[in-house]
Amino acid sequence: MWRSLGPAMARVTTTEALRASLGALVAIGLIGAFLLSPEIDTEFGLYLVAPFGASAVMVFVIPNSPLAQPWSVIVGNTLGASIGVALCYLVPEASLRVALAVAATAFAMAVLRALHPPAGGVAMAAALHPEEIFPLGFWFVLTPIGLGAVTLVVMAAVYAQLTGRVYPFRQYDGPERRAGGVQGVSARLGLSEDQLSTILERYRQSSNLGAADLARLIGAAQMEAAAQVAGPLTAQDVMEPDPVTVAPDTPLGKVADLFQQHRFTTFPVVDDGGHYAGVIHQIDLIARASRDAGVLKGRFGAAMARLLGQGGAAPEFARDILRDGVDAVAPDTPLAALLPMMADGEVHAVPVIDAGRVVGVLSRTDLVAVLARRAAMVES
Repeated sequence: MWRSLGPAMARVTTTEALRASLGALVAIGLIGAFLLSPEIDTEFGLYLVAPFGASAVMVFVIPNSPLAQPWSVIVGNTLGASIGVALCYLVPEASLRVALAVAATAFAMAVLRALHPPAGGVAMAAALHPEEIFPLGFWFVLTPIGLGAVTLVVMAAVYAQLTGRVYPFRQYDGPERRAGGVQGVSARLGLSEDQLSTILERYRQSSNLGAADLARLIGAAQMEAAAQVAGPLTAQDVMEPDPVTVAPDTPLGKVADLFQQHRFTTFPVVDDGGHYAGVIHQIDLIARASRDAGVLKGRFGAAMARLLGQGGAAPEFARDILRDGVDAVAPDTPLAALLPMMADGEVHAVPVIDAGRVVGVLSRTDLVAVLARRAAMVES
């Protein structure tokens, strides 16, 4: 029983706590420097309100929460301000006015899917001080509330980019759909966004998580389970040694022949000194031809022929399409770390690099084979 009174949140690192608090400091400091400037005429409502402090904590400390996303922050706060101002004109009795303001704001936010707890404070602040609201009227909704909320969201987005975080975080079809992202996880799970949302609603978690978060959590759980099956294996335990490599000046026609001859999907590229220079995936040839097909009025075959130097066209080389310095791992990389990389997206194989030289290639087929063997051993 007593343990239930303790913290329910996961631990937060000191670095992350400092990152979040610094963001809130900068945001509120800059907004306050403008809104509290003696040059600003307060008759236009340009001043700080206390709930902005709570909003700042949410967008900087828990930026992946549905309650901290731009729609919730901006719409929720402006709803609270609008309802609080309206009730100042409609309900003269203070205690009833405040109670109605908070309740109506909670209802409106829930209906509009714009839940943002600090907005209840905005509604309450407006309802508590009609003498300050009357000179401003509904201008209060625009400034300081609307202006402040938009500014806070913009600053949170900029700060997230500068510090390597993602905000806004709720777009299911956003950039994270690429390799290792939500769409890849969703496809692997066999669940659509609507199905994920239904699960959240069934367990009454739709206000705490979004479909994107649930997809990530399920995917992470699957990766962890697979890692348990894989055991302590590393890349060098599973990789194919002595891989076929190509040089940067290898013509793409020759590269295509090698793909066909060896039935590989990936070739490491090494320079004259034998050092790793990048990687070519089979899909890179197709993607390059598809791009060139646009120039040739959609003629994909002609684009591929030109790419491979056929028909008298000047040949292109491996260096023209290689991915430099990416998709490579060290020999002692645990398989658990490779699973997320290989499970989604375009990465079918990765080079294994030791002291700058390619010592092997690990393919998705290799991973599947070792996991199947391990699973069979566990079952037996």
